[in-house]
Parts: sequence; C-alpha cells; structure tokens
Amino acid sequence: MTAFYWDERCFWHSGGNYALTAPVGGLVQPLAAGGLPESPETKRRLVNLFRVTGLAAELDMQGAPEATEEDLLRVHPQSYFSEFKRLSDAGGGELGERTPFGPGGYEIAALSAGLAVAALEGVLRGAHRNAYALSRPPGHHCLPDRPMGFCLMANLAIAIRAAQAKGLVRRVAVVDWDVHHGNGTEAIFAEDADVLTISLHQAGNYPWHTGTVETDAEANINVPLPPGAGHDAYLHAMERVVRPALTRHAPEVIVVACGYDASGVDPLARMLAGSDTFAAMTASVMAAAEELCDGRLMMAHEGGYSEVHVPFCGHAVLATMAGSPITAQDPLGPRIAAHQPDARVQALHRELIGEIAEYHDL
Repeated sequence: MTAFYWDERCFWHSGGNYALTAPVGGLVQPLAAGGLPESPETKRRLVNLFRVTGLAAELDMQGAPEATEEDLLRVHPQSYFSEFKRLSDAGGGELGERTPFGPGGYEIAALSAGLAVAALEGVLRGAHRNAYALSRPPGHHCLPDRPMGFCLMANLAIAIRAAQAKGLVRRVAVVDWDVHHGNGTEAIFAEDADVLTISLHQAGNYPWHTGTVETDAEANINVPLPPGAGHDAYLHAMERVVRPALTRHAPEVIVVACGYDASGVDPLARMLAGSDTFAAMTASVMAAAEELCDGRLMMAHEGGYSEVHVPFCGHAVLATMAGSPITAQDPLGPRIAAHQPDARVQALHRELIGEIAEYHDL
C-alpha cells in the first residue's frame, strides 16, 4: 500500500502580507483571500478529493513527528534556525525572499520536513514500496542559510541526509518537476556525486538567474523548457533525459520534488501540463524505480497554486502510485488539451530536449 504522510497543522502555516507575490502596501491592495498564492486550500482540497472518491481507503494515511534538530543541522546552520525560531516565537516575520510565516512557523516547517523524513525512511526500511509526503511549507528553493520562494526548510535534502546518516542509503536521485528551478536542492548537493539532482522547469521563471543547462554541480542536470511546452515536451524530457540519467546514476532510491505548478491553469507559470501529464511522469519514474531500485520511490509535495486543479493533478499521481483504478475526472483537462502546442512546435521542443541530452552525454 502506498503511504501518504500528512498533518492538518501544515495547513495552518500563514503566508503573510502579500498579494500574489507582491508585498502589500502603496498601491498594492490586499487580496480578499489574503496572502501568498501558496495556499493551504490546494492541499486540503487534495485530501478531501481522496476521501470523496474513495482513494483514501487505498492509501496508508499517517502522520509523523517534526524533524529533529539533528536532522535539520545536517543541512542548515544553527544561526539560521536560531533566528527563525526567535521570530516564530515572537509572532512571525520574514527571512530571505518571499518566505513569510506566522506564529509557530518554525514548528510547522519542522513538521513539514518531518513528513518527508518519515516518508523516505519508511520506503528505505521496506514498510512501503512508495510514499508521498504532503509537505507544507515546501522546500526545494531553500538554500542552507537562506529561505526563498515560499520554502523555509529544504525538506527533501533534510530527508536524504537523515537517511544517509542512518546508513539506509548512499546513492539517491532527485527528480524535480516543479515548474520552478530546484535551486536549493541543487546547491545543497552540488559537491555530492552520490546525489543526482534533475530539474525540469519553465526557463527563466523563478529564480530568474538559475536553472540553465550549463552547470558546475558534481551531479546535476537542468532541463529548462520554453513557456507553453506542454504534455509532449514533459514526456519527451522524461524519456530522453531523465530516464537515461537515472540509469547511468544507478540510485538506490528515487525521490521526486512533486510540484503541480506546471498545470495549464497555474497562476505562476505557463506550461500547459494536465493531470494526465503528472500521471504519465509518475508512471515513468515508477518504471525507472522498478528497473533500478526495487521500486523504491518517494515524493514530496512542492508548488502548485490552482486551488481547483491541484487536487485533480495530485489525485492522478497518487492513484498511479497506488495502482488504483479509482479516477477523478479532471474538469479542466479538455481545456488544457485543446491548447497544446501543434506538431511543428513540439518538434522544436524535442530538438531542444535532444540538445540538453547531448550536452550531458545521454
């Protein structure tokens, strides 16, 4: 049975005084719904959809404790956590770039990381062949000493380092299909040849200065895709770049930074992926995991800001992971499918992806 780690307390993380990604003030009027687009509703509605369709009964839904200070300090310095905890206890604040938090923000972020730690450990200890952590706040932008882009702790990196410290794993592959470049994960493992990091993202979206094909990291592959690339480009990138790279790295486990902001209706991106895209990418990494590491696969929730569409994308992913016949018909699927690039543009995207593969000798 697929494990699904979540906790209602993660939905209580507060996004602060923003309107979309602009600080409120001057001529920027507060939104009626309030705060950043990193909303708890995308995650809460995902859990609700599982319950309504019956998929929840086919998942081992459970919680986990907060990540320990020992776990956190393998990735982040004490100075960062001390300041984070001080502000959190004082009622909230902001550190870094677009990373506000309210009272108890430190504990909620540690809980988010703890879900990822438990999910990965459960897979590596054989309790589950695959697992999903509904982590919030997300983590893949967080640098060791500087949070960024809604990410307050590097959830996946904390989970990987914890598993390595316990002797559960050495070689790991991270596949990040969040629409934004996984700059934090890349930076944390930049000098670690045992951890392959692959990021598929919209070119030049966020962060604007990272995520290019050229990289100095020891084991890193970036696949920047043009805006509007759509379903075919993502699947071709999986088969032409991701799968060969995974085979070459030969990981003991595959972990996925599972953002849904490549959705065709996401307010922060323009990539035209549908719920079928996420299901197909999930099937691809599952096949790679079966081939390379006895099916061991773990995913952690990252971005995705359409409160309507994220639940259907997430349902498609979890149903695929669980091998369930239960479906949730995507009400936005036909609209997204109707706006996919035509054959000529798809050919250009495939050529670009082929050039990235050749750059990495794949």
